[in-house]
Amino acid sequence: MGYRRLGLRSDHRRAVLRNSVTSLLDSEKITTTETRAKEIKRISEKMITLAKRGDLHARRQVDSYVMTDAVVHKLFTTLAERYRERSGGYTRIIKTGYRKGDGAPMVILELVD
Repeated sequence: MGYRRLGLRSDHRRAVLRNSVTSLLDSEKITTTETRAKEIKRISEKMITLAKRGDLHARRQVDSYVMTDAVVHKLFTTLAERYRERSGGYTRIIKTGYRKGDGAPMVILELVD
């Protein structure tokens, strides 16, 4: 299997991941569980790679996944320029401990500078 199911139905999983990727690219830092962070990292790095390509087809692919137009614009202008010389590894995962309610391992997922 090429992805994590996260205990969700496919439509709910896609919505959660789309919202989380959009939030990460907008605020450049989010707090989430470790397994979700690994999936968000995988997708957001693909989005940044598409933005670095910069052509119309790449923009349409990103626009079909990212939720807001402002984030798509930021991705193709600011973030694509920031990572122009970098060939991957645009995000980092920092472990922060365990969630109080259920003991799930929590992390901070952020874009590197």
